[in-house]
Order: sequence, then C-alpha cells, then structure tokens
Amino acid sequence: MSQGKSEKPSVVTYADHEIITPPNKLLGALKAVPAGKAEDDPVARAEQALEHIASEFATWMDQECDRLDRARMEVRAKGLNRTTRGPLFSAAHDIKGQAATFGYPWVAALANSLCRLIDYTPDISRIPVSLVEQHVDSVRAIVREKARPDVAMVADTLAKRLREVTDDFLVRENRDRPEYLESILAPPVIPDEQ
Repeated sequence: MSQGKSEKPSVVTYADHEIITPPNKLLGALKAVPAGKAEDDPVARAEQALEHIASEFATWMDQECDRLDRARMEVRAKGLNRTTRGPLFSAAHDIKGQAATFGYPWVAALANSLCRLIDYTPDISRIPVSLVEQHVDSVRAIVREKARPDVAMVADTLAKRLREVTDDFLVRENRDRPEYLESILAPPVIPDEQ
C-alpha cells in the first residue's frame, strides 16, 4: 500500500543529527465545531450516567458484601479448597475493583489483601480461616461504617495490619518459592485514600 504525501514522515537534517517527525494520523479524526454549537462530550455523558445511578451504589456494595459473606460461610463450613476458593476470590476481587466507583475507596486495600492471600498461597487449604474471617469482617465493617468521620483512618489501620499479617503468612508459605517472594513483598498497588 503506497503512502500518500501527507502520510510520509518529514525529515529535517542537521550537521550532526536528523529529526524525523512521523505523520499525525489523528488529525483526520478531529473535526471543527462551529462557534456557538455544543459538541457531544462522551466523558460528560458517562459522568452524568454515573450520577444518575449513584443512588444505587450503597445497595450494590451491600450486595457485594453479602456475596463475600456467603463465600466466607462456605469456607467456614467446607474449608478453603478448589470449590470454595473461586467464589471467595471473585467476591473479593469484584469489591476491590468496584470500591472506588461505588464510593467506598477504603475497602479496596482490604479486598486486595484477601485476593493476595488467596492468589499467592501455594496450598490454599493451609490458609487460616480466621485470617479469611478478619478480611471479610474488615470489609463489611468499613462498608457499614462509611459515614464515620474517621473511616479512612480506621480502614487504613486495618489494611496495614492485615497486609502485615498476610505478608508474614505468605513469606512462610512461599519460603521454598523465592521467585514469588519479590511479588509478595512489593508495595501495595492500591493507593492510600485519605
């Protein structure tokens, strides 16, 4: 396929170097908007749609917490195994991803810690159910107490402590797998929300 004149890079040559400017193919994607005429803004539309459904966020987060709690109950009843692992991980992972959108940014780090625990433990049957319980109870408590003025501080304290306990457990469980230790001990990817 031959390139048209506008699709060729421009080259400016100097004594000791050249500057090559590739064609800007995005210029054709732009269109001029006549003065005074409003243009459709997809970002504004998305924000407006989020505002429209924001009243449902608390209900949805409660439903996600109930789903996490049901998965925990299964773990409590049957132990952590290949059957109970999936629903627990999925519920925690969904909360981690939806927390900020739903207005609960503080629970993302707690849910992330539970995901890490499940993901990095070589033999999931060795995960103490009490550690799973602490994660689930922490998520539920922070969601329930969202209106507290100190919720960010409480959630941060819980997340840091659970991260420490989880890291200690994971380091012990992965002592024979040094290739995993660097990932386990990497700083959290969930930013602090305060």
